[in-house]
Amino acid sequence: MGKKARKRSYRFLWWVVAGFVGSSLFFVLLFRFVPVPITPLMLIRLVEQLSEGEKIQLKHNWVSIDAISKNLSLAVVCSEDQNFPDHFGFDFEAIGRSVEASKKGTKRMRGASTISQQTAKNVFLWPGRSWVRKALEVYFTVLIEIAWSKERILEVYLNSIEMGSGIYGAEAASRFYFKKGAKNLSRRQAAAIAAVLPNPREYRVNPPSPYVQSRIDWIVRQMGQLGTLKLK
Repeated sequence: MGKKARKRSYRFLWWVVAGFVGSSLFFVLLFRFVPVPITPLMLIRLVEQLSEGEKIQLKHNWVSIDAISKNLSLAVVCSEDQNFPDHFGFDFEAIGRSVEASKKGTKRMRGASTISQQTAKNVFLWPGRSWVRKALEVYFTVLIEIAWSKERILEVYLNSIEMGSGIYGAEAASRFYFKKGAKNLSRRQAAAIAAVLPNPREYRVNPPSPYVQSRIDWIVRQMGQLGTLKLK
């Protein structure tokens, strides 16, 4: 490759990197204030439904965090990330426990992915386990921790996460499973929704399987111990 060709390649690469950084900053700042209308996972699930000949279903109703029961906010933190109010996007203690459990061959263990990481993945990325996707997840997690408040991260999380087959967000899940708005969820109903989040397309919210019921009971106990959720 000649000197001019290398120079053109470097210039092209620079523009690609600059374009990615600029666009990512734009959307992170935009979604600090604007509801997230659709996520990559929602589009992927729609394509899967089409390719498999299934009924097209996408239930997603964005509501403000004030229109979501505090029970659900507390339940998902107890279930998914109890250090959420205090960490900067990553729970290194949980990561260490997950690594140790993996070495011991534990079949069923709590993941180390925080609510911030899940939010970054849901809003900006695609599902997968490649190193590239994981690196991008770290990048977007840092960005939203800097640009958004903890309350905003939780609000986006509760409105974007998959809560069933074709069901996304607290309002859609609450209306589908319990025929009521998310603001009116009881403690056990909130715990039931939180209990299926590790695998929302396999676990049942209502009626729950014995395993999900055991998770509901555990989450309710954790909610009682944590008491109230204080976000910065």
